[in-house]
Amino acid sequence: MFKRLFVLLLTTLFFTGIATTMTACNTVEGAGKDIEKGGKAIKDEASEHN
Repeated sequence: MFKRLFVLLLTTLFFTGIATTMTACNTVEGAGKDIEKGGKAIKDEASEHN
């Protein structure tokens, strides 16, 4: 009984970790794109004032 519960707990933690990692990858990718767009806007604005 204890072994079965332990295996169930580990399986649940494993799949939760995978789901969290996949979500974090999408979030980091989106943040990277936003930061890149912000950098481009700053660069373009600086070029206009030279």
